[in-house]
Amino acid sequence: MKPIETIMRTAPVIPVLVIEDVAHAVPVARALVAGGLRVLEVTLRTPVALDVIRAMRGVEGAIVGAGTVTDPMTLKASIDAGAEFIVSPGLTERLGEAAVSAGIPYLPGIANAGDIMRGLDLGLNHFKFFPAETSGGLPALKALAAPFHQCQFCPTGGITLQSAPDWLGFGPVLCVGGSWVVGKGAPDSAAIEAAARAAAALGGG
Repeated sequence: MKPIETIMRTAPVIPVLVIEDVAHAVPVARALVAGGLRVLEVTLRTPVALDVIRAMRGVEGAIVGAGTVTDPMTLKASIDAGAEFIVSPGLTERLGEAAVSAGIPYLPGIANAGDIMRGLDLGLNHFKFFPAETSGGLPALKALAAPFHQCQFCPTGGITLQSAPDWLGFGPVLCVGGSWVVGKGAPDSAAIEAAARAAAALGGG
């Protein structure tokens, strides 16, 4: 099993996190891990994201990665900050080659057959289907997955606690990305842990 597949199989939902304040990093990570979601995607959408990754790495049981990685420079910065895996919204040869060369578990975003074929050329076969709902939803992914039987997916974008089971019921889907688990603002640890438990339960144990 490839390292990225191991990460994808750790929990049915990977929380997609936009953290605005480094002080929130550890409480959020602890609450998610306590609720059963150990794989955390910290998106590089805020100025403090790299510091958040560093802080979350100190939380026992957390597997912390960087999301919204769009070029080799951000890839290197993420790895230097301690990211254990990399997620990108799309896939370019330049970024893909840099990620493969770095030897880090990598989940590139795809939305069509050309994207998947570009990934396969790089030796990749685990992908983030993004943005999932606006790219045609589950019917689109089923159609895409048919000719690419060797590929496995993590749909992200517009997925909710209610719609996640439908996605997870499709064989090639190992997990889904979800931004619903953690709300904006100061973290409510009890609420985050409860949301994490509900999300973790989608895996059916």
